[in-house]
Amino acid sequence: MSTSEDRNPRRLDGIAFLSTPMRSALLRLMLSCAVLAPASPLHAAEFPSRPVRLIVPFSAGGFNDLLARLVGARLSERMKQQFIVDNRAGANTIIGTDLTAKAAPDGYTLLVIPGGHAINPSMYRKLPYDTAKDFSGVAMIGHSPYVLVVNPSLRVTSVAGLMALAKSKPRQISYASSGIGNVTHLAVELIDLMAGSQMVHVPYKGGSQLMPDLLSGTVPVAIMSFAMGFPSVKGGKLTALGVTTAKRSPVLPDLPTLSESGLPGYEVSGWYGLVAPSATPKPVLNQLNAAVRAVVSAPELGEKLAQMSVDVVDWTPAQFDRYIVAEIVKWQKVVKNLGIELQ
Repeated sequence: MSTSEDRNPRRLDGIAFLSTPMRSALLRLMLSCAVLAPASPLHAAEFPSRPVRLIVPFSAGGFNDLLARLVGARLSERMKQQFIVDNRAGANTIIGTDLTAKAAPDGYTLLVIPGGHAINPSMYRKLPYDTAKDFSGVAMIGHSPYVLVVNPSLRVTSVAGLMALAKSKPRQISYASSGIGNVTHLAVELIDLMAGSQMVHVPYKGGSQLMPDLLSGTVPVAIMSFAMGFPSVKGGKLTALGVTTAKRSPVLPDLPTLSESGLPGYEVSGWYGLVAPSATPKPVLNQLNAAVRAVVSAPELGEKLAQMSVDVVDWTPAQFDRYIVAEIVKWQKVVKNLGIELQ
């Protein structure tokens, strides 16, 4: 039997004190909240539910492309979804980078970046994106030294020999790079600056495109990744003069550093990683980060990366973000000192 208190529509132990229209509105609001509440974790749990695009801002065949395909294949296996490489070369990585910045921030578009990603803000007066603000770090893959190589037709076998030749023939010795403002460009400019030489820059749209001219001797000098240069050095088609890092590479332990070969203090290293549009949900970034760290540290891929002289780095997205900002600051000083600026 109900009491008078039970029949009182103004009681305060529920929502009955509300008018009928207000009760209906409140119930609809509660229902909508119940439906929306699990959306965020559900999205992370279901990711990826369709193919993921890996944008490589270089032409096919170069080191970044090779790295993207190696890592992408392992991610496809681990995450049970395709990771498709999409080469968008041009404008010193700006085309592919801008495409990524403007993509939906859902984790389905990632950019494979080289160290040059942190150089462009200093090289260009205006970029169509903000390198520090428009991207979120996904995962650092690793660091790698570059190697200074020459065509045997140049008849030099040491860094000192190349510097002497370049100084005796100002603006007569040409060198190739993967693009204006690329690390492979600035690394040789730094040699010229430190040695007092003047070599002529010949830019290409990626490492694979410069190889024919380098191997023919048309453009006889280049600084390039180990992955690109080592096969030709091993086959005797190119002569390796030195590595750009502070320490020698375990892949070629007998090859000296440029610092110990007449350019004391010289140090340039390459690094590679993945970034996403900045508004990508953190659960998705963390899921991708865990997957990348797992595949690059697994024995099968880890050994291949070691053979390519890539030292794997085990960082969180936040650690990678901080590193990119530090690299931007470092290269600002170098570029300003060289006085290079592009439109």
